[in-house]
Amino acid sequence: MSAQYDEGHTVAGWTGTAIATVGGSVAGAGVCLVSPLVVGGGLGICLLALLTTWALHLTGWGKGPGPRPREQWPMGVRDPQARAGHPECLGCRLAGRGRRGRGRPEALAVTAVSGEGAVQLAAVSGEEAVQLAAVSGEEAVQLTPAE
Repeated sequence: MSAQYDEGHTVAGWTGTAIATVGGSVAGAGVCLVSPLVVGGGLGICLLALLTTWALHLTGWGKGPGPRPREQWPMGVRDPQARAGHPECLGCRLAGRGRRGRGRPEALAVTAVSGEGAVQLAAVSGEEAVQLAAVSGEEAVQLTPAE
């Protein structure tokens, strides 16, 4: 049955899992030995696993969220979308890649006047813009489509 589903097995995933297993084992041995130094070393190895997995993902050896096309299911196939970034992928967004989802602001402008308590917030998305204005003295809130 496994041939029918994309199980997400990737070089990045298996490499990170192997390194994290070693790190967890070292940290566990440190707990048994009551050695903070060994526990710290194990946690450092786990951090190395995280960074290695992330780097491999960004170079195309991982996968983005969701199912992949059937031809990309085998273990050694690189991801052609990795360079541009995957939509809705935290790892790609942390690296400054990826496409923004619909409705998320692409530009944000904030204007605040502290003396009068007025705040103006404008968010511009790919298709629409919205302005939000709040005045604390009169407790008025206005949400209008921007032109």
